[in-house]
Amino acid sequence: MSYSEHFRRKVIAKLEEGYSIRAVSTQFEIDKNTILSWKKRIEVKRTRPRKPFKIEDDALRADVEKYPDDYQYERAVRFSCSAASIGYALKRLGITMKKRPYATHKPKNP
Repeated sequence: MSYSEHFRRKVIAKLEEGYSIRAVSTQFEIDKNTILSWKKRIEVKRTRPRKPFKIEDDALRADVEKYPDDYQYERAVRFSCSAASIGYALKRLGITMKKRPYATHKPKNP
């Protein structure tokens, strides 16, 4: 959780009053590097930059419908990416691995 902008301005105001960074950091129990970064940019970052997904959701859904029994490494060849990234994309879309029907399970011994 980040500190509020009001609190950050309060800390920077102490610096402007003439206190040292070390004194302010011990008073507010904040690291010195944090105070230095606040001097450069006092605003709170609202969002973090996200890298766009390499695999398009619609294309992956269509691929799963067309080839429902393929393994992740086979899909990875078609999408020219790794099998792990296919796994992450399937998890993001809520598509689970194929499961055997209950009728094909081995019967339990009494």
